[in-house]
Amino acid sequence: MARSFDVRGLTVELPTRSGWIRPVNDVSFSLGEAETLGIVGESGSGKTILALALMGLAPFGARLSGEAWLQRRQRNACDASPNTAPLGQRDRVNLLGASPPEIRALRGREIAMIFQEPMTALNPVIRVGSQVEEAIRVHEYRLKTGEIRRRALEALERAAIPEPAMRARQYPHQLSGGLRQRAMIAMALAASPGLLIADEPTTALDVTVQQKILELLEALHRGLALSLLFITHDLAVVARIADRIAVMYAGRIVEQGPALEVLHNPRHPYTEALLRVAPTLARKKPVSIPGTVPSLDALPPGCAFAPRCPRAIKECAAAMPALIPVGVAPTNHQARCVLAR
Repeated sequence: MARSFDVRGLTVELPTRSGWIRPVNDVSFSLGEAETLGIVGESGSGKTILALALMGLAPFGARLSGEAWLQRRQRNACDASPNTAPLGQRDRVNLLGASPPEIRALRGREIAMIFQEPMTALNPVIRVGSQVEEAIRVHEYRLKTGEIRRRALEALERAAIPEPAMRARQYPHQLSGGLRQRAMIAMALAASPGLLIADEPTTALDVTVQQKILELLEALHRGLALSLLFITHDLAVVARIADRIAVMYAGRIVEQGPALEVLHNPRHPYTEALLRVAPTLARKKPVSIPGTVPSLDALPPGCAFAPRCPRAIKECAAAMPALIPVGVAPTNHQARCVLAR
């Protein structure tokens, strides 16, 4: 499978009163064309900071290192906006080495993101249709107003928003949570990007609306041949939507591989723990993983999960384990654990 996205050694450092911390630490993964990669982990594992760094939206003062090579979609020359000129005709672009103008030209056109809470992501004083139109206008600057409006309505319709012309005239607070999330999806896909990042897009929604949003994302993923980076803490969701899974803990990927293999044959104790505490109808009481995620300014020298791991041995605390191949080749199943050898 051809690669559309290749991240190598991505590290994000943030300044704190106690020194620099690394919420994302030496993260590497690849994403194929029209493939879905699920990023899974507890709150504080680094999932959202990873997504923001890839979008060029890392917190102020952050230091980024590594590479993130994005395969650009082929476009007609007449579609280019003046902001794309610095990129020239390069097919692949390193997001981490791009200048602010280059990132702005790529954001929305080549890579887009659906945020977790649309009510805070949408501008409350601008009509929904106008916000979708702006996502188109910034990249398709030659289009006339009427054509931009037509494309915006098409985007809202593609996002399965009923009565798109009426909804386009409304403000975000006039829409339900599910419709706001659909409006965010319409904005993200308005300029036809090849890579979509979905950061917990169903977390704030009720169960029935979650189901509809997932069905919509699956349909758009297939119909538009999108590469999808889906961030979630819900293993049931990632089992449904992802081709491959990467499990994050304390800023690092601790296991990654084909979704079914990781879920049915986990090789890292943290992945096993996530599966063990996942809600089920048979379980009468909720369970949790003992202990807490370690503070990023006080990580142990070895495996960060070792203090919570019931199978930890002396070797776990000696040094950070490497991400090594496990299972049967060529599944590309990897785990960061000395016990997985």
